[in-house]
Amino acid sequence: MLSRLARGILLASAVTTLTAQAAKPTREPAQGFRFQFVTADDSALTQRITEDLYKRLVPIFSAFRTELAQRRRMLYVAIGPAALREVASKRCDCVVISAFTSSQVYRAIMAKAAQGGAHPVASTAVYAEPAPGDQLRLAALLYRRPVRVAAILGADSSFMRPALEADRAAYGRVTVLDAGGEDINRLLNQIAQTDVLLALPDSTVYSTESIRNILLSTYRHKQGVIGFSSDMVKAGALATTYSEIEDIDAQVAEIASAYVSGGELAPPQFPRYFRTIVNEGVARSLDLTVSDEVRGFSRPAPPRRP
Repeated sequence: MLSRLARGILLASAVTTLTAQAAKPTREPAQGFRFQFVTADDSALTQRITEDLYKRLVPIFSAFRTELAQRRRMLYVAIGPAALREVASKRCDCVVISAFTSSQVYRAIMAKAAQGGAHPVASTAVYAEPAPGDQLRLAALLYRRPVRVAAILGADSSFMRPALEADRAAYGRVTVLDAGGEDINRLLNQIAQTDVLLALPDSTVYSTESIRNILLSTYRHKQGVIGFSSDMVKAGALATTYSEIEDIDAQVAEIASAYVSGGELAPPQFPRYFRTIVNEGVARSLDLTVSDEVRGFSRPAPPRRP
C-alpha cells in the first residue's frame, strides 16, 4: 500500500539521482524535452515507481520534439520528501513534479527553498494523501445520510480550512477546529457529538503517540474515523480512500503530458485515482452496514499506453 511506501521514503537518508532521458540525443538536443527522476533510495518499491513512470513518460516525451514558447526543457520527478528537498535546492530553469509527498510537507519544503534564496523552480505535485472531498463522499456513503464531520487542523494543515468549509453544502455539516497547541483530549471532547472524525496527515495532531489515543476516544464516542492511510484503517479507523503506486504515476504522467504538449503546468493536486478500504469490524461496532457501493467506491486510473 502507499502508506508503507511513504514510510520507507521518509526514513531514507541518502539522496541519489537516476537519469532517464526520453530519447537518445539528436543533432538538435535543445529542441527536445528531457525528464529525470530524483529518488531517495534504490529499494524495490522505488524501482517499481520509476520503472512504471519511465514507461508512461517515454511516449510523452518522444512524441514532442518542437520548440515551444517556454524556456524550461528539463522536468524533474521527485519521488518522496528527501528527493524533493534535493531538487528544490537546485539552481536551474526547470520544472519539478513532486510525487509521494504529503501536501503539508510539499508546501513546507517549497516555502523553505524560497526563503533560503534558492532559484525558484516551477513546481507542482500529486500529493500522497487522499483528497478530502473523496473522503467526505466516502463518509456520506457509509452513513447513507448527511453526516456530521469534524476535522482538527494543526499548523501544517490549516491551509485546508477553506476547502473543507466549501464542502459543507455537498456533504453535510463540517466542523473545523484549530488545534492551536490544545490538549488533544479536550479537542476530542468538543467534537464528541459528531458522527465522523476526518483525519488529515498533520504531525502536530496525529503522531505515533496520539493516534492510538484518538482511535480509542472516538471508538468510545461511537464515532467513525476516516483515516488518511490504509495502515490507519487496519489500526482501527473506519475507512479511507487510498491510491496505489500506479494511480499516482498515471496522474504524474497526465501532468507531464499537459506541460509538454501545451506549456501549462497544472497546480498541485490531490490524487485523482483511488480505491477504498473499510474496517468491517469497526463498521459493525458502529452499527453500519457496508454496502457494495462503499466497497466499490473508486476512480480507476486509465490503462497505461503500451
